[in-house]
Amino acid sequence: MLVVAGHIRVASERREAYLEGCVSVVEQARGTHGCLDFAITPDLIDPERVNVFELWESRDAVEKFRGSGPSDEQGAEMLSASVAEYEVGDVRSLT
Repeated sequence: MLVVAGHIRVASERREAYLEGCVSVVEQARGTHGCLDFAITPDLIDPERVNVFELWESRDAVEKFRGSGPSDEQGAEMLSASVAEYEVGDVRSLT
C-alpha cells in the first residue's frame, strides 16, 4: 500500500478556483483501479495551503494514474509543494 501526502501552497485569493479545477482530478483518481482514497482539500487555518492525501493499493497503480503530473495550469498556480510517498508495511484499523 502507498500513501501520498503533503500540501501545496497557492495564493489565498486563487485557492477556491484552484480547488474547483481539481474536482475532475479527484473524480478521475477515485475511479481508477487501485485507488483506495484521494482528497485535495483546503486547510482549515492557512488560506494558502491545500492538503493532499492519496491512498493506493500499489506503486504501479499510482504511477499508471499519475502520468506526467499536474496540468500546466495547476502547476502555474502552485507557489510551492511538499508532497511525499510513504510505503505502508502494516495497517491497524482504528474504527
